[in-house]
Amino acid sequence: MVEKIKAVGLFSGGLDSILSVSVMLSEGIDVWAYHLKTIFTATDRAQISRKISPRSIAEKLGVNFEEEEVSSEFFEIVKNPQYGYGSNVNPCIDCKIFFLKKAKEFMGQIGGRFIFTGEVLGQRPMTQTHQTMMKISKSAGVEDICLRPLSAKFLAPTLSEREGWVKRENLLDIQGRSRKDQIQLAEQFGIEFYPTPAGGCLLTDPGFAGRIKDILTYNSSPSINDILLLKIGRHFRLSQDVKCVVGRNQNDNLAIANLTEEGDILFEAEDVGSPLLLLRGKGCERFIEDAAKLCKRYSDAKNHPEARVKLWRSSNNLEVETITVECVSDSFLRDKLVRAFNE
Repeated sequence: MVEKIKAVGLFSGGLDSILSVSVMLSEGIDVWAYHLKTIFTATDRAQISRKISPRSIAEKLGVNFEEEEVSSEFFEIVKNPQYGYGSNVNPCIDCKIFFLKKAKEFMGQIGGRFIFTGEVLGQRPMTQTHQTMMKISKSAGVEDICLRPLSAKFLAPTLSEREGWVKRENLLDIQGRSRKDQIQLAEQFGIEFYPTPAGGCLLTDPGFAGRIKDILTYNSSPSINDILLLKIGRHFRLSQDVKCVVGRNQNDNLAIANLTEEGDILFEAEDVGSPLLLLRGKGCERFIEDAAKLCKRYSDAKNHPEARVKLWRSSNNLEVETITVECVSDSFLRDKLVRAFNE
């Protein structure tokens, strides 16, 4: 019995990566779907409710699956990308290089012979032009072992084709931003379980990018907890060292409570519907009154002349203090709100 050739596919769980895996399976390749997970991945809520994940999709495809958490490594790239950012704070070229390098490392661990991706020529202007694809492959050290089966007929043959592990005539010639060809191909493979093209990378979202820019401006070494906090609530910069986060709904309030750390101060308006507000940073005690006023502004007491706001420190959440405050001014909101990138 001839042993199958092993290959590692970068696997997001999106339609293009599903199709690239399907093409490799049709060529008799022993596929390992390799998913790199970062805190910057935006997951569509519909996918969560339907319990669609890269792992569950890989199981449906019947392939091996490996997931690796790389948030800390990847954040170092976000802070200082060699090839700069896209339209927001998305280091797309550096990201592709990093992911390909990781795939190459994993390929070596399992005894794989090549790697492949679901990239489509011309689909994304920053990273999927012919010239940039070749530049990325060279920088990652994968020029001859990286196959892009969906657009392979527009690209030079790679090792897997020359060795006959896959047949070039069975590879595809898809290009451009339309998904029409991919949807037709999915029908041919009988694939019905791919997610909608939603979600993606939070770094391309102007609102989230503005928060990343803000935190990197004032904190050269933010923690993973700091970054997770950026994904929820409204954010206000009170000073170079101090900021606060105001929950917008119950889910935000629960997330804020779970992300509270030593030194944080929490606020909540008394006897009315209220957000949970977190105050964080060196010297945050000086901003207790401002934070309480801000909490009142987003509570159901916003139109009352005054409101009682309780606060407690994370170091001892049993000791609750209460202060009576008015609302913050509209100018305070305008001046302190952390805005979208380039807004």
